[in-house]
Amino acid sequence: MMIRKTMIRLVLVVVALVMSIPAKAVLKEANIDSTLAVLRTEMSTYKTELTHQTDMMQRQQQEVGARLMKVVNQSNQNSLMLYSQKAEYVFDLTYACHEATAQYHEFRRDVQPFRQMLNNNKQDIARYDSLIINLSQMYTGSLSERGRIDRSVCLTLAINIRRTLKNNNAQLQRYIEYYNQTEQQLKNLDLYANKRYEDIQQSIFSNTEESYFTTLSRFKHVFRQADNVVKEKYLMNAKAKSQWSLRYMIFLFLAILIYGLVAVTLNFVAIRWLVPKKLRSDQFVVKRTYITMATSVVTLALILGLLKLGTTQNFIIMASGILVEYFWLLGVILISLLLRLDGDQIQSAFRIYSPVIVIGLVIITFRVVLIPNAIVNLILPPLILLATLWQWNAITRLQKDLPRSDKFTTYITLAIFAVSCVASWMGYTLLAVQILIWWLMQLTCSLTIICFTGWLTTYAKHKDLEKQPITKTWFFNLVLHCLLPILSAFTVVISLYWATDVFNLSDLTMRMLLKPAVDTKNFSCSLMSLLMVVTLFFVFRYINTTTIAFIRLYFERSNHETAASRLALVKNLLQVTIWGIWIITTLNILHVSNTWIVVVSGGLSTGIGFAMKDILENIYYGISLMAGRVKIGDYIVVDNIRGKVSSISYTSTMLEAIDGSVIAFQNSQLFTKNYKNMTKNHGYELDILEVGVAYGTNIKKTQRLLEEAIGKLDFISQRRPPHVVLKSFDDSAINLKILVWVPVLTQYYDDGRVLECVYDTLNQNHIEIPFPQREVRLIHASAEDEDQSTQLDSVQTAQQKGMNPAKA
Repeated sequence: MMIRKTMIRLVLVVVALVMSIPAKAVLKEANIDSTLAVLRTEMSTYKTELTHQTDMMQRQQQEVGARLMKVVNQSNQNSLMLYSQKAEYVFDLTYACHEATAQYHEFRRDVQPFRQMLNNNKQDIARYDSLIINLSQMYTGSLSERGRIDRSVCLTLAINIRRTLKNNNAQLQRYIEYYNQTEQQLKNLDLYANKRYEDIQQSIFSNTEESYFTTLSRFKHVFRQADNVVKEKYLMNAKAKSQWSLRYMIFLFLAILIYGLVAVTLNFVAIRWLVPKKLRSDQFVVKRTYITMATSVVTLALILGLLKLGTTQNFIIMASGILVEYFWLLGVILISLLLRLDGDQIQSAFRIYSPVIVIGLVIITFRVVLIPNAIVNLILPPLILLATLWQWNAITRLQKDLPRSDKFTTYITLAIFAVSCVASWMGYTLLAVQILIWWLMQLTCSLTIICFTGWLTTYAKHKDLEKQPITKTWFFNLVLHCLLPILSAFTVVISLYWATDVFNLSDLTMRMLLKPAVDTKNFSCSLMSLLMVVTLFFVFRYINTTTIAFIRLYFERSNHETAASRLALVKNLLQVTIWGIWIITTLNILHVSNTWIVVVSGGLSTGIGFAMKDILENIYYGISLMAGRVKIGDYIVVDNIRGKVSSISYTSTMLEAIDGSVIAFQNSQLFTKNYKNMTKNHGYELDILEVGVAYGTNIKKTQRLLEEAIGKLDFISQRRPPHVVLKSFDDSAINLKILVWVPVLTQYYDDGRVLECVYDTLNQNHIEIPFPQREVRLIHASAEDEDQSTQLDSVQTAQQKGMNPAKA
């Protein structure tokens, strides 16, 4: 059926393309006679082609008519199916609504080539009208005899071509009218289906007017009602020749059972005996049973897919399509576990994920056989409760054997079960069904992404990519840090759409995703818009980190010494630019009003401006510092503090002092201080050291010896040799001043080494280094001198007492 639809659509497109081929253009020739000759040739060719196209079009009209009648019949069939559905048969109703809306959208796609063909045909008619007028009014006196003949033939051909185009257009117009009538009928059916979709949406998110506790209180009545519903749906019309009767359902499940046994047998034999011995590792032997399970599920999905393609029975097509999707999901879950986990973990993983797999199969079975609401409301709540208890018991016994990622997903699974259980027992059974099927899809996607992430992480460790340059890791980072997070975000929507498609609610889901949850004049937000914002976040984050990595590599290769400082400036500017673009794009996606932004920013600008005065000042001076005044790694001296610049931000500069302390200066303070940059020019600084020699020393020789010895030190600047000059004549020494250029980074150590060199050089050459000395002499006095001294002491004593020295 699908192949036939595709072939008919292809035929319609081919007809439209053929009919829309214009006549060849006539370009400027040497003269009017040549132009008429070329026009005659090309119009004769086009007339022949048009005649052939007209004959082919007449043959295709029968197919178009048959297609139109088939569409009308299918529309009537969908109308009968949709208008007769009961509200309590929600699965039947969703299927009927989906068929109606799908036919309408498919019809609109099919009719589009005909509309385009009609427009092209009208343009050709208008073009030939102008050509006929031009040829009929052409002055023939200046034409040659051959030119006049060509002109007459061209006029005749143009009239005939226009007539043919007119007839074709009339036929096309008649079919377009038929299509318009059919489209209106399908449109009305689509509107009714959408209205029923809204009723279904309300039934999903609304209570069934009684909880399951109420159902249990009147169980006998509910059971009799469910029994009547089953008899009415499956047994009363058993004799009718319907493709949806009970015998087809029984046949399908028997076929699934038989095909399942065949799949298990084939895979058991292949894996047990056909796998080469070199592939039978210890891990393979441990996992062999579970490998057989996974491959059997995939094989069964393939068999059901072939069954769907090889039948025209509508129930088989619908049911096998849903079951193929489920078995593919189950196969992906099992294969991802086999690829990620070790042999001693695989059994626990299979058992801990069994509850969600089983409950998913139960719900899919309900969907396949189109179980009425009464049966679903009666059976599903206790089944979900049992599955919840089963999941909790499996987690308590088996989670210790699993990796952290699987522990996390199993706890989420338990939470999902708990929410679904509460919802079903409170009466929201259809909502619980949707939650469980969504989580089954989401779990499949999550386990797949976890598997890929684990592979990439292991590959990165094996190849030691953290130490590799960005030129070799950019694509790996793109996949791991950009594409996988984006895919993880999209899996929420994909899983939701996929889950609702199982119940033929995909159209409703898409409208819900696109419908703004918040829609005001200044702000609009939907789930899809939020998803776009998250996606752009990961994209801009990757662009930011990758660009910075490339710039860092370029700076380090060009000039390693200035790389850190230049990178700090470019990094900050780049981040502001990239994230600024992301913010502007986000505001545009969320339809944030420019007027609203201006009003809010205007009201806040004054207060923020005063509050951020100092911050903005620091940012300005920080940019000025990063522009070249100071770079990371420079040694500076400020406020008698000497240290190395460790970082420069927009607000402050960090300095590692030589005593080990870390000091932060605000950029505005540092910019206004008289600081010295010791490494700005060449990385050396002038040190002035002193040494004294004894009087009588040969100064010229001493200067030469010291300059030669100091100049041989490996840390002394070769461009600026040391100099020794006379400073002063002191009491006990002649002071010499040593001018030496030493590296800034090791200045304190190098000064000591220079002094050691000076000391050793003077000692080796027997040059005295004087130090302060005093001589003390003891002189013994005579008797006469002692008498004079005694008399002098007496006089001084009398004066101190205020007496006359003579009397004394």
